[in-house]
Amino acid sequence: MTFPEMPGFKPRRPEFSSGPCPKHPEWSAEAVMAKAWLGRSHRAKGPKAQLKAAIDRTAALLGVPAGWRVGIVPASDTGAVEMAMWSLLGPRPVDVLTWESFGEGWATDIVKQLKLDDVNILKAPYGALPDLSAVRPAADVVFTWNGTTSGARVANADWIAADRAGLVICDATSAAFAQDLDWAKLDVVTFSWQKVLGGEGAHGVLCLSPRAVERLESYAPPRPLPKVFRLTKGGKLIDGIFAGETINTPSMLAVADYADALDWAERIGGLPALRARADANFAALQGWADRSGWIANLVSEPAHRSNTSVCLRVTDPEVAALDEAAQAAFCKRMVALLEAEEAAFDIGGYRDAPPGLRIWCGATVETADIEALTPWLDWAFAAAKAELAAKAA
Repeated sequence: MTFPEMPGFKPRRPEFSSGPCPKHPEWSAEAVMAKAWLGRSHRAKGPKAQLKAAIDRTAALLGVPAGWRVGIVPASDTGAVEMAMWSLLGPRPVDVLTWESFGEGWATDIVKQLKLDDVNILKAPYGALPDLSAVRPAADVVFTWNGTTSGARVANADWIAADRAGLVICDATSAAFAQDLDWAKLDVVTFSWQKVLGGEGAHGVLCLSPRAVERLESYAPPRPLPKVFRLTKGGKLIDGIFAGETINTPSMLAVADYADALDWAERIGGLPALRARADANFAALQGWADRSGWIANLVSEPAHRSNTSVCLRVTDPEVAALDEAAQAAFCKRMVALLEAEEAAFDIGGYRDAPPGLRIWCGATVETADIEALTPWLDWAFAAAKAELAAKAA
């Protein structure tokens, strides 16, 4: 069996993980350590000020409207979404939109854990979106703006009624800092800084509109709330959460790392520059896929394709004719070949998604690395195909 010839150049940074994502190009451990309040209480003046600054800079960078509250919470984006659902849902019907694994998780929690009565699950397979016109204006809505595990995103929020009666809870973890969020149509926005800004894991960000705060202060959920989910005390919002007084002890090293990422984002031009970098990375990858002849974006509708978590499926007729387990094995072999050559790390599709590849194109990735990666993808495909043919012989 003869392997195809390897490309001559590798990506300078072969990290393409969809979370935690690659560090920004100017990152250094020394720069982070110079900012870190290690061995100090997060309640001390300096550390608390750094937490508050991270909150304020996040709001400014994202263009969060005046009157909203932004806080740092435990358990990454998952913790932020769960806090919102457990604290806010109940007084109205709920529409849950699911088209990938995290949306499925929110739907499961709402139905099986919160046990709410009037729940409408609007579902679509990986690579597609559900019928957005079926969302009820009177219902609370829970949805994921950008499906990290499917590569499908909403193109906009036009489908959300401006005069809606319900609240809209948006999991924006792979969209924030790379896509335009329509804040006027949203009431709760959550994300983790480990995605587009390449921060460390374990911390989430929770953004609340005035309408969401009003719900929190007027509605007492008929269920026990764990301490880490409680956003009110005595019927009033716990303001400290949104002023740097975190619910539990944060990692000040992770906070310093995030502060360093914010420094970089501001230095390169803020949100427009971050978005442009992700768009350029996606364009390079999608352009290659369109020319390849053996692979395609999992999302067929161009307007719904993510510019961050790009999911790809092998369309080569011989591979596509295999059963799902064999297709998955083929893709895993490609991933293993690339990792062994240190040409790409962590690009396997999500475990619940259709067999394929998932390549992070967020703002911390360099377009030159995407361009250097694509010949290696062609090489890995040809190599895995040669192995497949040898086994069949």
